[in-house]
Amino acid sequence: MSRLTLARSAGFCYGVRRAVTMAEEAAQSGRPCVMLGHIIHNGSVIEQLEKAGVQVVHSVEEVPTGAAVIIRSHGEGRVVYERLQERRAEIIDTTCPNVSHIHRLVSQAEEEGRIPVIIGTPTHPEVEAIAGWCRNPVVLSGPDALENWLREHPELRTQPITMVSQTTSTQKKWNLCVEKAKKECTNLKIFDTICNATCKRQSEAQELAAQNDAMIVIGGRDSSNTRRLTELCAALCPTVCWIERAEELEPSNLYGKASIGITAGASTPGWIIKEVYDKMSAENMEIEESFAEMLEKSIKTLNTGEKVTGVVTGITPTEIYVDLGTKHAGYIPVSELTDDPTVKVEDIVKVGDEIETYVMRVNDQEGVVTLSKKRLDTVKSWDDIEQAKDDQTVVEGVVTEENKGGVVVSVKGVRVFVPASQTGLARDVAMTELVKQHVRLRITEVNRARRRVVGSIRAVAAAERAEKAAKVWEEIEEGKRYTGVVKSLTSYGAFVDIGGVDGMVHISELSWSRIKHPSEVVKVGDTVEVYVIAADKEKKKISLGMKDRTEDPWAKFTATYDVGSVANVKVVKLMTFGAFAEIVPGVDGLIHISQIADHRIEKPGDVLSEGQMVDVKVTDIDFENKKVSLSIRALLDEQADAAEDEDGSAE
Repeated sequence: MSRLTLARSAGFCYGVRRAVTMAEEAAQSGRPCVMLGHIIHNGSVIEQLEKAGVQVVHSVEEVPTGAAVIIRSHGEGRVVYERLQERRAEIIDTTCPNVSHIHRLVSQAEEEGRIPVIIGTPTHPEVEAIAGWCRNPVVLSGPDALENWLREHPELRTQPITMVSQTTSTQKKWNLCVEKAKKECTNLKIFDTICNATCKRQSEAQELAAQNDAMIVIGGRDSSNTRRLTELCAALCPTVCWIERAEELEPSNLYGKASIGITAGASTPGWIIKEVYDKMSAENMEIEESFAEMLEKSIKTLNTGEKVTGVVTGITPTEIYVDLGTKHAGYIPVSELTDDPTVKVEDIVKVGDEIETYVMRVNDQEGVVTLSKKRLDTVKSWDDIEQAKDDQTVVEGVVTEENKGGVVVSVKGVRVFVPASQTGLARDVAMTELVKQHVRLRITEVNRARRRVVGSIRAVAAAERAEKAAKVWEEIEEGKRYTGVVKSLTSYGAFVDIGGVDGMVHISELSWSRIKHPSEVVKVGDTVEVYVIAADKEKKKISLGMKDRTEDPWAKFTATYDVGSVANVKVVKLMTFGAFAEIVPGVDGLIHISQIADHRIEKPGDVLSEGQMVDVKVTDIDFENKKVSLSIRALLDEQADAAEDEDGSAE
């Protein structure tokens, strides 16, 4: 007895199953309808549909008046749709969603001024239909044809080109074309439009062919994808039988083969594959039962509320098509993909991805099922939220809105209310500041029955701050430098957060210059460089400095000025006995009241004001106590003497 192995993806693909289901339903409706060409490349299926009353016509002109028209799964060009609309014919469009996607790609390419290049068999109905959505399409059979085209038209190498593939092409042929185009063309857009189901079927067929003594390929003679399966198998297996029906199989050709693999094209119905099994051997009951299970799955009835897994077969701006392996055509409206409005569809799913969804609605009459990933994710998210509360783990989300008394955070699609007191914001800060911000929070309350979840941003921030603070206290030492943020200002200094711990920079340590308030140097929110002057770990107090200790203002002063020097200084403080003036930042000098004017004054404010710039003469420097005496009067006296000398000379 030979060992039989059936390819997992043998038989109808999603697009073909959808087309046949729609045609069968049209036949059962009792309304007159026709197929415009064979809806799929399988004579047995076409024969059954004709027996059900759906006849084949080969042109729009042959469509009977009042009859509905079934557009085949391979699709049709734009002109065919226009002509049918002119005749007011009802259109039942069974075009595979993957093929419709290519129609949109090439049509958009021409609208953008690009040249659509289609890689595929020029006479294949699918390729003819794709070309029918362009005014000036270029159809090339493979890499050799592409090379010849570029050689004959070298000027096109710099032109904008959009390249797509027939869905049933081989990946090898496509890859060679892509490699060639990338080397030659400078303005190229590439869309890999080979159907994932085709790639999967071809890959499985090659794997079986390499492992078995013989291969049976089942499918119509006109089927492009079946022909490619046969070619791929023949390259790896010595004996390959291509048949359309079980009666074509000659078992004697397979005598002595210890292992036989079986695959089938995308247009081959399950009952034909079953026929082949029946003829192969009645002893292979286990295989037949396994296949029977597969057939049962294909006609399984889906129910609302079920969780189902399928494969993404197509993506449009409004919906995502999913092959569920059943008679139903599944789709997810984009609105049911995610709750996050900022996420792009292509960032979540791609053609070929396996996806778990929730059944929202089943329409057995139309053979479609509406799915939702968002609702399934929400169910899972509630489980995750409850687990996060139990484990006290931190979750992340986006603040979506300000609500009465707090804000709402979306965590995996679940609305979490954060009271104002738990936002971590100061009372004078508007909660709108948090909207659209990514935040970390801890779940504090979950009530599924009321669909209520409460969280705290503050709890996470406090825990993180405490952790950082512990690290700061562990490593802190005199002289250590930190980059901090100014948190608040007082009349005597500024409090700076150095990473979970606030330290105080006294007003005298903010600047070498004399200042009246810290706001003259810093403001809340500023990032500043500070160093530790002293740290009391027991009292949890830190004294910080900001002014650069490497700069010695006294040294700068003595290097610039000496007794007798004249300086332009800034009056910084008025006293009853005189005025202090800043000579250089960090060094002040005293202008005694007797040295402010060349006449007697009652108080310094009669002549000077704080902030005023005046010229003075350095009259004395006390190096030991670092004190400087200044005089305005000395300069005035010198000016008066000079004037008298000039007058005497004039006489």
